Amino acid sequence: MRASGKAFGSHASGVTVETDVAVIGAGPVGLFAVFECGMLRMRCVVIDALDAIGGQCSALYPEKPIFDIPAHPAIEGAELIERLEAQAAPFTPLYLLGRRVERLRELDGEWELGTSAGDHIRAKAVILAAGAGAFGPNRPPLEGLHGYEASGAVRYLVSRREDFRGKRVVIAGGGDSAVDWALSLKEVAAKVTVVHRRPKFRAAPESAARLDQAAARGEVEMAIPYQLHGLEGDGSRLTGVVLSTLKGETKTVPADYLLPFYGLSMELGPIAEWGLGLERSHIAVTPATCETNLPGIHAVGDIATYPGKLKLILQGFSEAAMAAHAIHPRVFPGEALHFEYSTTKGVPAG
Repeated sequence: MRASGKAFGSHASGVTVETDVAVIGAGPVGLFAVFECGMLRMRCVVIDALDAIGGQCSALYPEKPIFDIPAHPAIEGAELIERLEAQAAPFTPLYLLGRRVERLRELDGEWELGTSAGDHIRAKAVILAAGAGAFGPNRPPLEGLHGYEASGAVRYLVSRREDFRGKRVVIAGGGDSAVDWALSLKEVAAKVTVVHRRPKFRAAPESAARLDQAAARGEVEMAIPYQLHGLEGDGSRLTGVVLSTLKGETKTVPADYLLPFYGLSMELGPIAEWGLGLERSHIAVTPATCETNLPGIHAVGDIATYPGKLKLILQGFSEAAMAAHAIHPRVFPGEALHFEYSTTKGVPAG
């Protein structure tokens, strides 16, 4: 089937699709690549290892302001992703989420991709927008964890605050994600407990101070110095989280949900085996086109490297535009591309 605007979650598998461009990575740069390709009448399939679009913006700092997006003095990560998704929506991309690309091979001048969910994608070109590579959550070493992950009692992302209304939530971690979600969920949850091994948090000082103030008002319970020790429940429905100190003292906190925010483990994964030119775990590209050493495969955003490269979202946006224009002749061979400003051409029909 052709690419459509449907999103397949982690439980769907075995999708077979032909498209113009396969975009690997659904972070901000990957989403903008969909828009740029769409403006050139090229359809996209977007594959990401996470269960939701947004990449690090959604996983690590959904409610943290970003200050270097043009025309936005400040915009939160989640809002930036929402607007980029809306910008790409007219071009009806197909999102394949909760899987990673494991196989890539050239066939008759095009590229075939296979995913961990058994999907088969054939594309005329590929845009790698995988940030620092494939990444997933750092999971706590707790017995029975998989069953609680499967039921949604243990989560590493928050997509809807309303899921936690009236619930008892335990948040573990000391970074921005843990602090930001503690401050956000205290407004809807019946109880929020923050677990951290030491009093000092790695989050932004202003956010950490707000958490301290919320704790002083009794809006958040602080479990310090504690760490995760075990889970209580029937293997699916969570009833409590067991905490322990470094001295081995334990206590159980009643809980309906556990949100461990221990960051993301990042690695190139199968990408490292595709024959791409690598420089210190990054992919070398030609600056003018962002094309790799393999014709038809382009890399944009943090995963790409070239002299003078800046790891900024705005530079990734520019790279996405250059890659899309460089890909156009592969999708429409022999067709001249007459550049027009969006104010002149508008947004073509998807």
